Amino acid sequence: MSSAMDPKTETIAETENYMAWQAEEPDGETTYHLELNNVTLHFFTEEWEEFLQLARAIIRDADGR
Repeated sequence: MSSAMDPKTETIAETENYMAWQAEEPDGETTYHLELNNVTLHFFTEEWEEFLQLARAIIRDADGR
């Protein structure tokens, strides 16, 4: 049973082994989560935005090779 205190979650993307999802927390904060096999990383919005910058740089550099 869901309550008003439960976060509202939404899947951003997923593959067979990995998943990215976000949660709208009861206090209004949005958190982001990466599930990588048996490891889950949790990010606040500012950290998530910086992580995305890093991921974009990795993709850009890998594509340039």
